[in-house]
Amino acid sequence: MALPLLPGVSRDPNMGKEKFHKSQHWGFCNNVAMLVAEDKPGIGGEPLPGQKLKPEYSVFPKGMGSDAPAWVAFDKQVLSFDAYFEEEVPDKNQELYRIRHCKIYFYLEDDTIQVIEPQVKNSGITQGTIVRRHRIPLPPPHEDQFYTIDHFNINIEVILYARRYKIIDCDQFTKNFLRKMGVRLNPPADRPDDPYTKERQKILETMKPLRPYERIDTLKQFLEHDGQVLRFFCVWDDPESMFHDPRELVLHYYLSDDTIDIKEIIPVNSGRDAVPLFLRRDKLPKYAPTGLYQPGTITSRTVLNVFGKLVGNRVRYILDNRKTGAVHQEFYRDSDLKIGAVINVWGRKIILCDCDEFTKEYYRTKYGIEDFTPVAYKAPPPPKPEKTFPPYTGFGSEEDSLCSCMSLLLKPPQKDFKKFMEKDRSGMESNILRFLAKLVTDSPIDKDRKFIISYFLSDDTISIFEQVQQNTGILGGKFLERGRIKKPGQELFKSEPSEYFKAQDLFVGARVCFHGHNFLLVDADEYTFNYMEKHANEFSMADIGIILKKLKDTAEPRSREIRQVFAAADPERSKVIEYEPFRFGDDHKQVEYKKFVDGLNWRENQIPAFQTIKSEDDLSGQPPSLPVKGIKYLSLLDDLFGKEE
Repeated sequence: MALPLLPGVSRDPNMGKEKFHKSQHWGFCNNVAMLVAEDKPGIGGEPLPGQKLKPEYSVFPKGMGSDAPAWVAFDKQVLSFDAYFEEEVPDKNQELYRIRHCKIYFYLEDDTIQVIEPQVKNSGITQGTIVRRHRIPLPPPHEDQFYTIDHFNINIEVILYARRYKIIDCDQFTKNFLRKMGVRLNPPADRPDDPYTKERQKILETMKPLRPYERIDTLKQFLEHDGQVLRFFCVWDDPESMFHDPRELVLHYYLSDDTIDIKEIIPVNSGRDAVPLFLRRDKLPKYAPTGLYQPGTITSRTVLNVFGKLVGNRVRYILDNRKTGAVHQEFYRDSDLKIGAVINVWGRKIILCDCDEFTKEYYRTKYGIEDFTPVAYKAPPPPKPEKTFPPYTGFGSEEDSLCSCMSLLLKPPQKDFKKFMEKDRSGMESNILRFLAKLVTDSPIDKDRKFIISYFLSDDTISIFEQVQQNTGILGGKFLERGRIKKPGQELFKSEPSEYFKAQDLFVGARVCFHGHNFLLVDADEYTFNYMEKHANEFSMADIGIILKKLKDTAEPRSREIRQVFAAADPERSKVIEYEPFRFGDDHKQVEYKKFVDGLNWRENQIPAFQTIKSEDDLSGQPPSLPVKGIKYLSLLDDLFGKEE
């Protein structure tokens, strides 16, 4: 019982309150002052008279469930409901209304709804999306609110834009989700049938023959042989052509459906029109042409009218298993095709001459055929005449003159770009072989001249540079411009390409002739030696295997004596001897193997222990050209004669 509003009896209604703020109800929208918040509370957050505030949270208390937002927690989670609606049909006497089944999808992440009607074949109705995905408002008078998950259940009706949908069932995920939300599910409702569709189905069933049932299964053949094609090479001797020349054809037999197509191979400049196909893909009858048939004469099934004309317009058909009155056609099968066979292609006699490997393997496996000897149907082509080139005229390079004979449009000679990229200078790899050379001459002036020969691996060019020597009266510097050098003794004006010096022609000890100047290569730099030894398969003179074999063939008969000589030259047992006593050279600083082996014969050439052999560099007072001080002779002897027991 409330106290009367009398002085001293009533209490202050603001007693105990701490919030006295007022809500903002007015604002600006597009620079126009208007009421922007009708549902805001009054002073201190208390509702106004007659106002119902929306709950801040759902039916579940705060703290239950995931703290993630809805678009993360319920991403790709959709509730699916089966529903239907009735649609009036005012313009047809056969049906008054139509039952249309649909799917209602409720997206949990944003409370959007989508209605889709499944496609029905030959329905004549525009089907698909009925209501696009968006938030749908409730029907009046609550159109200011939207549908939520609380408005959905089984065996209820929902109104979406004035159309009443009856929900009859849902999927298992939807049932489980609604149970977890505390919703008590109603029992599923029956799915009604459309009256007109049901009546139409009865009419169609009466038009289909039921007995006896005959099944023509072509799916198995298609699944087993899809993509498998037999190919035969054929020839057709056209009797109506002017020159009676044979026409080459390619026949394809498709194992998936026993169809055949034929394509003609048209030679170049034959004068014939290029057509896509000689025969389009279809089954090929054996005894064609047999005349034209009326449409429906040739069918896969034959039917009989049971009632005939006895019962007016009423008809009933059944299948005729005896094929009464059926027209049978015999078509070519894979068993009819083989090499040497003559087939009838609509009156044209075509000979099967050969086939591909897949076709041979197919007939070998299925029919056990092993003889696939092709049928010769044309003379072998004449030998291709050898192309001859005119001799070099002397103008320009040989490659440039040769390009003028290759085509009518002149093109410059192509260089080996790949070789250039691989052998061009890259970092510390110069790809340049440098040799020290001198002239082979009796002239005392030219005898002491020294040259640096550089071979560029990127384009097989050679340049020569002469070292400057004081008080010789000869200016040093560039001796020969960089370019390719022909080998001597070749004819100038000839059709064959000339031979040029290669990298394999240059090695220490080689004699080369560059434009009439004879050079002897006496030394090389360290990079050249390392490169030639690294690519010993290209440079046989740097192959240690060939060198050891040559030494072994010469020195193996006196291996014991050679070991004794090296042991005598190494009294301290250090397994190392100096380089100069180890080297035996001739006037051209080349090692003579016979002199080397004879020098090791200590019985005939005894050398005191204190005597040393002086080289030409020591006699001339110049330092040695190689910075080698000692030789590990034991490794050499092991490679030549094997390890000593």
